[in-house]
Amino acid sequence: MNKESRPAQQLIMNRFYMIAISLFIFALFLIGKLIYIQFYENDLGLGLEPDSLVKNIVLEPSRGNIYAADGNILATSISRYELYWDTVTPSEYLFNSYKKALADSIAMISIKSSAQILKMIEQARLQKNRYLLIDEDLSYYQLKRYKNFPIFNQNTFKGGLIVEQEIKRENPLGKIAERTIGYEKKDKDGTYFRVGLEGAFSQYLRGDKGLRLKQKIANGHWKPISDSNEKEPTEGFDLFTTIDVNIQDITHNALLSQLEKFKADHGTVVVMEVNSGAIKAIANLGRTKDGKYFEKLNYAVGETFEPGSTFKLMGMIAALEDNVINEESNIDTGTGEMVFYGKYKVKDSKRGGYGILTAAKAFEVSSNVGLVKIIYDHYKDNPKQFVDRLYNMGLNKPLGIPILGEGLPKIPYPEDSDWDGLDLPWMAYGYGVSFTPLQILAFYNAIANNGEMVKPRFLNQISNFGNTPTQVFSKQVLNPSICSKETLDKVRKMLFNVVDKNWGTAHSIKDPLLKMAGKTGTGQVDYTKKDVQYISSFVGYYPVENPKYSCIVVIHKPNKSIGYYGATVAAPIFKTIAKKIFNDTPYQVNVSKKDLEALSVKSKDVVPDVTGLPELEALERVKKSGLKIKIKGSGSVKSQSLKPGSLIHNKQQIILELS
Repeated sequence: MNKESRPAQQLIMNRFYMIAISLFIFALFLIGKLIYIQFYENDLGLGLEPDSLVKNIVLEPSRGNIYAADGNILATSISRYELYWDTVTPSEYLFNSYKKALADSIAMISIKSSAQILKMIEQARLQKNRYLLIDEDLSYYQLKRYKNFPIFNQNTFKGGLIVEQEIKRENPLGKIAERTIGYEKKDKDGTYFRVGLEGAFSQYLRGDKGLRLKQKIANGHWKPISDSNEKEPTEGFDLFTTIDVNIQDITHNALLSQLEKFKADHGTVVVMEVNSGAIKAIANLGRTKDGKYFEKLNYAVGETFEPGSTFKLMGMIAALEDNVINEESNIDTGTGEMVFYGKYKVKDSKRGGYGILTAAKAFEVSSNVGLVKIIYDHYKDNPKQFVDRLYNMGLNKPLGIPILGEGLPKIPYPEDSDWDGLDLPWMAYGYGVSFTPLQILAFYNAIANNGEMVKPRFLNQISNFGNTPTQVFSKQVLNPSICSKETLDKVRKMLFNVVDKNWGTAHSIKDPLLKMAGKTGTGQVDYTKKDVQYISSFVGYYPVENPKYSCIVVIHKPNKSIGYYGATVAAPIFKTIAKKIFNDTPYQVNVSKKDLEALSVKSKDVVPDVTGLPELEALERVKKSGLKIKIKGSGSVKSQSLKPGSLIHNKQQIILELS
């Protein structure tokens, strides 16, 4: 190559290098632009983005409703919406033409002025904000209103409005049966925490999930690609419960009032329909640090406790069935004290004891010594016979209710390794054994139901959108006969005498118009310590002639300085509930001609029966009758000076004693 050609060759090579470098820089620019488009400007889904930038987002379905027996909604799913705006999506023309109108529209339902909103959206546009929060926690009606605003009334590809839906669970009737209705929550690790009916029947309530295709935009947010879903979520099935809203309200307020009065730790009340086992009301209230009460736990279902004297019914039935005594057998309770192994004492609440009593009366006055003598004297040589009788009645088995967390009943067995000589006498008056309130109620309900033990039932049916029921829940018999008819008749009379006779432990709740039967319980808690606490209870049924409802009341750790006996703390709640239900329920009665004449008198001319009612309700009823009122005490009406149903004389006064 000659010397003259070298400069020309060098020039050509320099030009080549410049072109190569330019192409390399251009390639880098194209790659950068593509990346920018993918992450910041590609809102139309052009098919360029990888799978990591487009995916199906799961849409949670609306859970089915939970209804009370009368059709009131106890729990429902409400859709709430959040609105975001991709301010990059609208064209320059669309944005500039309607931004002022959009700001004016938003200002009509916002606390901000139109000028403030206009400044906000202009600034968001300049900053290329693709996920600007417009509003949150909106109803469907509010969402529809927003969608009519300028720019927002365009489809998502033109207007850029992003709608995020959230399903929220609400209880329209507030705290009614809150713990029994329950909930289902998902933990961070993906496991579910299920409580109450929401948890027990979640597979029906939950429905089927839907899918919506979304693409990833700036700052890790996801934007719907279209206005429609890939798969629509399917709403869950509805639960129709046995809960009666009126009875539930009565029960809740009666329990709350007594817990507050006695400053108790917690308590529960359950009302059950005798024949069907349908739970008409269930209230569970626990005390907070500041002295308020709310439904902390489902004590009725999950909390086992030593029942104390309410377990004496089970022991009495066993003794009668085995013919080791009859109701007229004489029991010498002596001075009301028995000692085992030189230091373990059984005492009666009455100082000096009851002396000689019939077996029936020992039950009716709730003599601890009396029941221990009956059981220990006749079964000490063969305790297995006694416990087998209890097992035969099904007392050792859980009820098997669908709500999770049912406590397991405990009855010591003579062949257990930890059985000792105190187990038998302690069992006789309700210690060393444990049950949930619902398990005790189911047994007492069997007494009211002619011996037939039925499973407590919370649901009537499961259905979808009011169509033919998917599943119907009917009465389920756990034990067709817990004892013979002869024994049944005897213990039913004893339970009635507990309330009816002046020696009965629950005589204070006797009512002239409503016959009730049941058993009080006053069990000790932490009885091995100096500071002994108590569990006050009452369980029974009404009306005695044809039992309609059974009910159990259990109050834990009432303030001892105010009161702790079952007759004082728990039984009045039972009466309040029974009276209110009875007064609200029409009954067919046979009346004589004389009674008919008396009934012809206008109701406002006769004295109303307000015993057992709270003060405000009692005052309202008495005022309507025109009587002058004098109040003594506070709380519920313990007694009234004028006989219910008697004629009212001019300017007559009634004295209401409250407790």
